[in-house]
Amino acid sequence: MRILLIDDERPTLDMMQLFLEAYGYEILTAENGEEGVAMYQRERPEVVITDIKMPGMDGIEVLTRIKALDPVTEVVVVTGHGDMDLAIQALNLNAADFINKPVQKDALEAALRRAQERISRHLGAENRVSMEDRGPVTVLEIQGNITSRSETVLQDAYNSLIASEKQRVVLKLQETATINGAGIALLTQLLMEGARKGMKAGITGISDNFRRVFEVVGVTRFATLYEGEEEAVEALSRL
Repeated sequence: MRILLIDDERPTLDMMQLFLEAYGYEILTAENGEEGVAMYQRERPEVVITDIKMPGMDGIEVLTRIKALDPVTEVVVVTGHGDMDLAIQALNLNAADFINKPVQKDALEAALRRAQERISRHLGAENRVSMEDRGPVTVLEIQGNITSRSETVLQDAYNSLIASEKQRVVLKLQETATINGAGIALLTQLLMEGARKGMKAGITGISDNFRRVFEVVGVTRFATLYEGEEEAVEALSRL
């Protein structure tokens, strides 16, 4: 898999390039946004990792330009630690993921593993939803990225839950899935509708980064985040 790294800090570029080449990735580098977009147009790598804050063309504009050229390219943005506003802005522009500076090896590796799995499975095209009754709890497993295109299938699934008077639900997301800004808004709306009807909800399968986003934007007002399905089912069964 080819990866384009864009960062105006040479030591950061060198560190990430050294690490990723050791894992067998083919790495391209650019030291500013303009150079990065030009290289993307020539080389068309499958994944782009770009710093958000750069002089000249910043990472938000890089993300916008690349998504305009090819919406399915995986773009991971690198934000300052705790800079959630920029992270959420990037997700609203369909960034696949974000990691914090200083870049930690484990976070970088996890983000690329998720990107690689998404590419290999072509999950961006559509969602599939399955339901499983676990005693008093229904597990709603959602496959695929959650975007504005998910509205019909998720609304239908939630309508079925409400019609069947199910009062406890676990939304089980795939760990490799991404959720953009429209997807977060959709998920919040569904959870809010369920809460108004007395439904208790939990969510599993999201990364630590998206946990923080969910807390900031208010998803956690309507659903509790759990580490795994068993923990969520057990907790909701006691309610």
